[in-house]
Amino acid sequence: MAAKCGAEVTLSDSSELPHCLEICRQSCQMNNLPQVHVVGLTWGHVSRDLLALPPQDIILASDVFFEPEDFEDILTTVYFLMQKNPKVQLWSTYQVRSADWSLEALLYKWDMKCVHIPLESFGADKEDIAESALPGRHTVEMLVISFAKDSL
Repeated sequence: MAAKCGAEVTLSDSSELPHCLEICRQSCQMNNLPQVHVVGLTWGHVSRDLLALPPQDIILASDVFFEPEDFEDILTTVYFLMQKNPKVQLWSTYQVRSADWSLEALLYKWDMKCVHIPLESFGADKEDIAESALPGRHTVEMLVISFAKDSL
């Protein structure tokens, strides 16, 4: 969607899932988006592709905060990207799955902060979103993560 709106986009999925990367390329082709660069990145791994990325302004992350054991790898990679552009923001959603786990401690460790965006502020607080209802009641949060230091 960002590319369709004119943004310069790099699309990624795990470098360990070449089939998913191929699906990303096919999706770009089917949507007439040949300018979108598809790159394999794996959270927590430093690779040539990660090192070659230009500074980002916004990182849109979909379905990344799923398994708590992956959270630190995600934030490690985001921290690396923030070193290239300290003003970058990670925009993501997070489905609260357990009261025993929170991102707050990891954000503090990596000198990051999180702003929670109320779903109702953009009409996403309904049970039936995009013609797909999740079974049961879920708590979903919209997050904007950035460096904690306001001076950056």
